[in-house]
Amino acid sequence: MAAPGVDSGNWFPVLALGVSLLKCMFINTYHSTDFEVHRNWLAVTSSLPLSRWYRENTSEWTLDYPPLFAWFEFGLSRVAQHVDGNMLAVENLNYASPSTVVFQRLSVIFTDAMFVFATRECCRCVQAQEGSSDILNRRPFVLAVLLLWNFGLLVVDHIHFQYNGFLFGFLLLSVAKHLQSKHLQGALLFAILLNLKHIYLYVAPAYGVYLLRSYCFTQDNKDGSPCWRSFSPRRLLALGGIVASVCALSFGPFILTGQLPQVLARLFPFGRGLCHAYWAPNIWALYNTLDKALTILGVRLQLLDEANLPRAAMTGGLVRESPHAVLPSVSPAVTLACTLLSVLPAVASIWRRPRGARGFLRCLLVCALASFMFGWHVHEKAVLLAILPLSILAVETKEDAGIFLVLTTTGHYSLLPLIFTPAELPIKAVLMLMFVIYSFSALKTLYSGQGSLLHPLESVYLLGLVPMALACEIVFPLSLWQQRLPFLPLLVTSVYCSVGVCYSFLRLYVTLLRQEEKPKQQ
Repeated sequence: MAAPGVDSGNWFPVLALGVSLLKCMFINTYHSTDFEVHRNWLAVTSSLPLSRWYRENTSEWTLDYPPLFAWFEFGLSRVAQHVDGNMLAVENLNYASPSTVVFQRLSVIFTDAMFVFATRECCRCVQAQEGSSDILNRRPFVLAVLLLWNFGLLVVDHIHFQYNGFLFGFLLLSVAKHLQSKHLQGALLFAILLNLKHIYLYVAPAYGVYLLRSYCFTQDNKDGSPCWRSFSPRRLLALGGIVASVCALSFGPFILTGQLPQVLARLFPFGRGLCHAYWAPNIWALYNTLDKALTILGVRLQLLDEANLPRAAMTGGLVRESPHAVLPSVSPAVTLACTLLSVLPAVASIWRRPRGARGFLRCLLVCALASFMFGWHVHEKAVLLAILPLSILAVETKEDAGIFLVLTTTGHYSLLPLIFTPAELPIKAVLMLMFVIYSFSALKTLYSGQGSLLHPLESVYLLGLVPMALACEIVFPLSLWQQRLPFLPLLVTSVYCSVGVCYSFLRLYVTLLRQEEKPKQQ
């Protein structure tokens, strides 16, 4: 059922247009190496035959997304050739003419139409509370702002440069279809998404278990367990057919030409090290810091020989495999085992008691954060995989709103080091403050009369981000420490934000398992 005000009002197009105009203001701002990454992929898919797409290595930024994204780049290149053909030459490394910059920036803005449409569908899935006459304080409007004006997407896509909005559009639209009980459409959208970017494998366990349990089993027993007689092979075949068809269209040409091993090698490169250059705020940031602290302590107590230790191995800000000095080094197999073990109770929970599509959404969030917490070479940008879907629950329950405020504030703050140029400092500071202020004020109004959204200790922790920001962004660049310990601000940011992300992960897990116990207590 559509929420009141979504269809009848004209606020949504105005809101979407406003954020699109804001994105246009960032066209000439700083952009990261990801700008060259995608320019090179335009050139590779446009200038070379299919057989060389995943073998070309003139640039260090080789094609390492699934085939459907390669076809997406190919489609963009058909337009790019009419703008500046030189951007499509593989040998033109680091090419960034003014027309190329404008084209690539606008390509992100225009393909965000998928995200805008998905946001509208998500807004249809939440009900405007009764007795609320002010459209600005209704759940659909608040959700639309939290998604369309999301600080992380604005910074990562439209300054740093990526196509996350386009991709998250598929994820949110898939979630919306499940909330609308249109499970086959949701499965199709997610299958397409996996073949666009494989990072969404993070949440595949939630999809697989939920669809098997809630779509393939048509009835439950009185105790909530699945009625095995109600299992529908036809529905299972329908789901399998959808996934197989999408994968066949995506990988088929590369399988037929014997390139599948090369494609998979590009998609899963395990030689990049446990952590990304900018440490994601997860468990491994805490693990690395503990190893560093034990190393310093061991040297001072003369328990370790400094000459035999890897110097600045984990704090060099480099993408490489680096051993730990004191604690056991972590392998990809260990991170995979930790991730699977951490999501097992969540998927087991929705298998026992699915609790509808919102139970699935909560499980999806747990899977996303678990993979972020324990995964191998996790990028800090992957925290958006939990922040954006959590926005839906944040406008529906007070407890989820509190979790959202902690996760979105710490998760977004951890993205600030991505934009390190002085000219963009005011932009990212203002955008961050605007989003935080709106999130707190809008959700507080939404749950007025229900008490504080945050515990006192949570508030103190979040306020601690203010002095840390001043120290890392203003004091540290002017100090002598910048030359001696250049990685220190990133380390401090990752470690501090890791606490908030870990805390949010545990609270989400508690809410999921607590909901499972409620039927047993009744």
